[in-house]
Amino acid sequence: MASSGELKRTAPDAQPKFLKATLLVIFCFAQFLDAFNNSALFAAIPPIAVDLNISNSTSVWLISAYQLTFAALLLSSGRLSDLYNPKYVFVIGMFLMSFCSLGAGFVRNQIPLIILRAFMGVGAALNVPSAMNLIIHLYTEPGSQSKALGAFAGAAALGNVIGLIIGASFVSFVSWPWVFFFITIVSFVLGLAIFALAPSPESTTDPSKSRFRRLDLPGVSTLTVALVLFIFAVTSGSVSGWGTARVIAPLILSVVLVLVFLVWEAHIPEELAALPPKVWKYENFGILIAVSLQPFMWWASVQLLFSWLYQEVYGWSTINTAVHFLPLGLVSFPIMGVATVLQQKFPLKWVILVGESLVFIGTFLLPFATSKDRYWHFAFPGFVIGTAGMTIVFATTNIALFAVTPPEVAGIVGAVFTCSLQLGSAAGAAIITSIQTSVQLNHGGPDSFDGRAAGFWFLVAFTAAEAIAVLCFMRDTVPPNAGKKIEIDKMKDIVRTSSLSTGEREGHA
Repeated sequence: MASSGELKRTAPDAQPKFLKATLLVIFCFAQFLDAFNNSALFAAIPPIAVDLNISNSTSVWLISAYQLTFAALLLSSGRLSDLYNPKYVFVIGMFLMSFCSLGAGFVRNQIPLIILRAFMGVGAALNVPSAMNLIIHLYTEPGSQSKALGAFAGAAALGNVIGLIIGASFVSFVSWPWVFFFITIVSFVLGLAIFALAPSPESTTDPSKSRFRRLDLPGVSTLTVALVLFIFAVTSGSVSGWGTARVIAPLILSVVLVLVFLVWEAHIPEELAALPPKVWKYENFGILIAVSLQPFMWWASVQLLFSWLYQEVYGWSTINTAVHFLPLGLVSFPIMGVATVLQQKFPLKWVILVGESLVFIGTFLLPFATSKDRYWHFAFPGFVIGTAGMTIVFATTNIALFAVTPPEVAGIVGAVFTCSLQLGSAAGAAIITSIQTSVQLNHGGPDSFDGRAAGFWFLVAFTAAEAIAVLCFMRDTVPPNAGKKIEIDKMKDIVRTSSLSTGEREGHA
């Protein structure tokens, strides 16, 4: 076996299969951990709120602070991963998450805890695009790359619900700080493993000054502030009301800053732009990003609408509640294999539409799960069918995005994709909470199912809109074995170009 130094000098895609598989498992654990950071807190927030005397309106920031920095800094992280060494971006993110989580386990004051949660989101923002970048370089063959990205996507879906089980176990049998200590241990081990094992992608020949300019600090700073204001507004809207100045002012300012960002990106040279306008011109990129808003919105909304009902109205324990949510996580794992088979046999547009159809059927059942007795008749099949469809949509959208974009923008694409997932989760949870609250004011109060049913009908309508958008606007050009045809076309272009003489090239120019 090659020494550590030799591994670093070898191209990532030339690594031994066992090492590549080991690294992929580590990256999947990192993705699992990023989802765990949200889902485990659903179980931990009630005891945290009691111990630290945190109000319900403030406790939501234990989730939102993480989502806010996670989503807002993804583009900056993706840019760093593309211009510098993604291995070290990943390691820094893991260690930052580890040390901040360690602090979160010991603090007993709400303000420092929320601040530490925000810094944990920074660590997660560094992890995801850099992990995707490294996976793209480790698995360059389209078929294996598709499977690797599918496994990476599935880890997030699994972490979303298994995290709830682990968090509930710590809360029930140990204490809530152990949720953070678990994150501390796992993230430190993952960061250390990648530091020791992962090869570095070939470094760019651009000088440091040129790479620093290409970070596009004015652009990413503007977009980061815009995203922070947007997430703050939608989160505050579900608590303070959508008509308050606290919501309207940052919402308007976020829209203005996004427009400023787009104008700035179009104005500067393309090679210096963090999100070049050409990215949106890649075929199907826009519609795939729109679909990316849906998966985490669906999972977060379903857990949000049922978790309070199960614990506070039905009186179920934290563990019992988590067990009833198991279908949301366990179904994802085998369905990921089904999604891979579908992706290899059918054009990806139709695979996404199959997933959307299943999501629609599963979500349609949930408004009728109005009592304990109806769990097995409506909630359970709704969880299974809806999660199966959502997993197919999630995995296929992820793969399709990398199939229609070149590897040199993998970091940016991964950042935009993950940012869309987080924005969908934050905005969806806020909208669902507002719908639920407004309906409950006039129909039965917080113990009634009417508000939750209204939230689920919103999800049904949103799923139908997404399916229609894919049917109408996604071009049926991404073939089975995502990206194989695209890679072949690229190779043909390279061969054709290399066969031209200097004079012929000048003539073509």
